[in-house]
Amino acid sequence: MIKFEHVSFGYRGGRLFDGLDLELRRGAIYGLLGKNGAGKSTLLKLMAGLLFPKAGGITVSNRSPQKREPGFLSRVFLLPEEFDLPRMTMDDYARFYGCFYPDFSRKQLSALMQELEVPETQNLDRMSFGQKKKAYIAFAIACNTPLLLMDEPTNGLDIPSKSSFRRVIASVADDDRTIVISTHQVRDLDQLIDSVVVLDGSEILLNATTGEITDKLQFVHLDENDPALYAEQTVHGRWGVRPNDSGTESPFDMELLFNAAVANREAIKQLFKR
Repeated sequence: MIKFEHVSFGYRGGRLFDGLDLELRRGAIYGLLGKNGAGKSTLLKLMAGLLFPKAGGITVSNRSPQKREPGFLSRVFLLPEEFDLPRMTMDDYARFYGCFYPDFSRKQLSALMQELEVPETQNLDRMSFGQKKKAYIAFAIACNTPLLLMDEPTNGLDIPSKSSFRRVIASVADDDRTIVISTHQVRDLDQLIDSVVVLDGSEILLNATTGEITDKLQFVHLDENDPALYAEQTVHGRWGVRPNDSGTESPFDMELLFNAAVANREAIKQLFKR
């Protein structure tokens, strides 16, 4: 569904991407991971047609985002990390902006607002940051675009709201919708995503499904001298990541995966070389 071919992009301070290649399939929930400044938000904006590559090409469902055609813009929604909402209720907001998305559902929006415990009659600008975030998440999902891009959506949400977020995303995931979630809050997404992209040093270190990851890696408790691609000491002992030479599946741990990818770049790239 999404294809980057030799994409280069940079700001005035220098080049961020140089010859970046990436493919994302339809019908998956991707977790986009990376350090601060790695280019996660930039990658989402390039997909949405808000930024244009300096070289190379990007296609989303066989369309070029940088052309910003109405037929493309109505099929993608980007939920940014930072945003402002106007002085109006969600009912008014839906009437003004829902018309730009042909599959927008007012009934679904109301159900999502209820699930996320956001009042529909309160002015959006008077809500707390967490309530605004939930209201905007509800609107984004109710637009029913085939591509939904979310930049740090769980920032500002309390624990019950994060649980509600996972429920609503899981409930709308299907084979026709691709969801890309950029996050630092990896524990919020462990049980939600089915594919992972790790961006580091302006390159893709990993692009794999969680099934492929647990086929090739183990996330396990380690003895003191056990070799590992990455290990860390916790109050529960030494935990880490090692190649899955035995073929024994272990519970997926996205935080350990990310730490292993940036700590042992070449080993991870070789394991998942396509």
